[in-house]
Amino acid sequence: MEFDFSAEQKIWQRTIHQFVETEVKSKAREVDESGEFNWVAVRKMGPIGLLGLTVPEEFGGSDVDPISFVIAMKELGWGCGSTGLAIAAHNGLGCAPIVSFGTKEQKQHFFT
Repeated sequence: MEFDFSAEQKIWQRTIHQFVETEVKSKAREVDESGEFNWVAVRKMGPIGLLGLTVPEEFGGSDVDPISFVIAMKELGWGCGSTGLAIAAHNGLGCAPIVSFGTKEQKQHFFT
C-alpha cells in the first residue's frame, strides 16, 4: 500500500514545522528545566489553527482531518514533548467533547 500526504497536508506540515522550530523547540530546554509553560508560543498557536484542530470552522476552528491532526501533534512533540502534550490535551480532552456533544450555544460560548 502506498501512502503520501496530500498537497494541503504537506503545506500544513511545513507550516507547523517552521512554527514549532522557531517558537517551541527554541524554548524546549528552558521549559523543561524551569517547569514554566511556554505561554508566548501557545498564544501564537490560535491564529495558525493549533488550538482548535477539531473545532468546526463556523466556530473559529481549523476542523482538520485526522491525518492533519496527527501531523500537528507529531511536529509539536518533535519540538517539545511537554508543550505537545499540553496542546494534545487541550484539543483532545478540552475541545473534542464540546465538538462531539456540546450544544450550538456551548460551542459558540467556548470557541468563538
